[in-house]
Amino acid sequence: MMLSVLCKLKKVFLLGLIVSMVGCASIPAGAERSPQDPWEPFNRSVFEFNEGLDAYVLKPVVAGYRFVLPEFVRDGIYNFFSNYSDIYTALYNLLQGKPGDAFNDLVRVFVNTTMGLGGLIDLATPGGLEKHKEDWGQTLGVWGVPSGPYVVLPFFGPSNVRDTFGTAADLESDYLFRLLPNVALRNSLTGLRVVNARNTYYEAGDLLDGAAIDKYSFVRDAYIQRRAYQINEGRDDEDSPIPVYENPYQ
Repeated sequence: MMLSVLCKLKKVFLLGLIVSMVGCASIPAGAERSPQDPWEPFNRSVFEFNEGLDAYVLKPVVAGYRFVLPEFVRDGIYNFFSNYSDIYTALYNLLQGKPGDAFNDLVRVFVNTTMGLGGLIDLATPGGLEKHKEDWGQTLGVWGVPSGPYVVLPFFGPSNVRDTFGTAADLESDYLFRLLPNVALRNSLTGLRVVNARNTYYEAGDLLDGAAIDKYSFVRDAYIQRRAYQINEGRDDEDSPIPVYENPYQ
């Protein structure tokens, strides 16, 4: 597994290197520098690449997705993937020494899978079972692994050195992304999952685009603060101000 994780990291960094070779973006005059972002010119280049990908590929696809599918269908798709992620969240909570939260997550999966039509309807949340969201990066942080410098990953967006390894481990262990035997179904679910994740922050992204701010600095600072809070407090923040690059595999 470790070799496979390293191979995935190599591919991500090679792509990032290609992007950076096109040219590092300049830092706007007056932009506040962060000591946690020593690679800012490179990160801004990758950020601009991701912004273009979002504007010319993801947003048009999501706009069509919203036009074709009624809201209740989109909600069902969101609930399905949310229920699926609860399985992994239960494991991560157990690894983080939170057996109570892990049990809560497993009960959520049982309730939503059996009574919620395979997870299409979320009955657990209104029933008082709290929704959590954990991943390998958070687990490593709870174990004491430092975050390292901030980094923007091609396609995946805001991250840091620790969470980059966490993302690779998330991908490697994800059944629907990596292990589902039917390749056509696996690829279709992956595409739907990405569109679903982007759809969740569709309108919030427009609000950021219209704000008179340095969007890069805003997203970076929000990500750093949010991750630190999640790790230190164990809190899930589904109202994150990061609308565009929410990682669908975390």
